Amino acid sequence: MKLFTIILILVFLSGFKPYLQDAALINISGIQKRITDTLSWNKPRFNERSDERNYMVDTYIQNSIYNPISDKRILNAMKAVPRHKFVPNQFRKYAYANTPLLIGQGQTISQPIIVAHMTELLKIKAGSKILEIGTGSGYQAAVLSELTPYVYSIEIIEELGTNAIRLFKELGYNTIKVKIGDGYEGWSDYAPYDGIIVTCAPEKIPEPIIEQLRPGGRIVIPLGKKNQIQDLVVIVKDRKGNLKQKVQYQVRFVPMTGKASEKEK
Repeated sequence: MKLFTIILILVFLSGFKPYLQDAALINISGIQKRITDTLSWNKPRFNERSDERNYMVDTYIQNSIYNPISDKRILNAMKAVPRHKFVPNQFRKYAYANTPLLIGQGQTISQPIIVAHMTELLKIKAGSKILEIGTGSGYQAAVLSELTPYVYSIEIIEELGTNAIRLFKELGYNTIKVKIGDGYEGWSDYAPYDGIIVTCAPEKIPEPIIEQLRPGGRIVIPLGKKNQIQDLVVIVKDRKGNLKQKVQYQVRFVPMTGKASEKEK
C-alpha cells in the first residue's frame, strides 16, 4: 500500500513538472523585467532650441510620409538630444532641418528621420548593450544613450573620435564609451551585443561584428558599393546562430573605410 502511494505521488509530481518549470520561468522573466524597469542613468537635458527639436520630431519623424515613428521612447529621445551641438558652427542654423549635414573629414551627420528609424529597428530595451560603428559627430550615440546606458561606439577617424569624446564629456553623456579604431573589427572587449548599428556602408557585413552579436540580436547596416545607392538592411541572428536578412529601403551613406575598403579591392 505504501509503495502504491509513493508511486501515485511521483506520477502526480511528474505531471506537474512542466507547470512548475513554467512558473519558474515566469518568475525569472518578471525579475528581469523589474530590473529593466528600475534601471536609471544620467540623461542630460537642454532647454536651448527645444521648440525647434519638438517641431522637428512632430513634423519630420512622428508624422513622416515614409516610416513614421510612433515609439514614444524614440520620439522623446530625439526631442531631448540637442542636434545643434553635434554639427559645426556654420551649419547650426540648419540643425533641425530633416537633412544630413557635413561634420568635417568628408563625413556627415544623418538626417533625423534616418537616425530615428535606425534606432527603432534595433528594438532597444533599457538594459540592451549596443555597439555603434562610426561615431562621427556623436549624435547617434547620444540618441542611443537615451534608451540604454550601455552604448559603445567606434570611430576610425581620430579627430572625429577625439571631438566626440570631448563633446560627450562637456554635455554630460557620461555613459557612452568611445574607442578610436577600425569598426570592421568590432569591439570584442564588451561583446556580445544585443544590437549593432553601422553608420557607414561596407559592401558586405563584416564577419567580426556577426560573431560579436548575441543570439537574438539585430544588426542595422547600410550595404552597397562606394558612391552608389545602398540598401538599409536588418540582420537578425536566431538562437542557433543563423542569420535572417531583410532590406528596408535605399539609402546613401559614406563608405566604410579601413579593413573593409581593403577587402573590397
